[in-house]
Amino acid sequence: MGITDLKSILTNRSGKATSNVNAKNNQKMPEHINDFKNILEKRVDSEIAQDELKLSTHAKKRLEERNLGFDGNEFLKLKDAIGKLKEKGGHDSLVVTDKAAYIVDVDKQTVVTAIDKNDMSQNVFTKIDSTYFIN
Repeated sequence: MGITDLKSILTNRSGKATSNVNAKNNQKMPEHINDFKNILEKRVDSEIAQDELKLSTHAKKRLEERNLGFDGNEFLKLKDAIGKLKEKGGHDSLVVTDKAAYIVDVDKQTVVTAIDKNDMSQNVFTKIDSTYFIN
């Protein structure tokens, strides 16, 4: 069971947090259960926030200007790449996919900038400590 599974358990289908009332018998739950639930919700929210991939303002602007499609598949490739780069000790990395090249801050899980893969040939990438190629 992952963090997102826990988050879905802690919320009902409408996305609202579950109430402090037991649905079966309409009785209020004991306070220690509420305390545990609140601690668990905060921990889950914290874990989700730490696991997010962020786009810097500059990266968003470059994606728009260069008409680069940043879809769910590209997002998942970058998340996976950041995880692998983190394992290997990468901090400021170049990630090259079949669509584009991205400079990422691994520690902050942030895409710093993006460039079309076809336009990479005449560019110099500086201050990069690692590179990851994705087919």
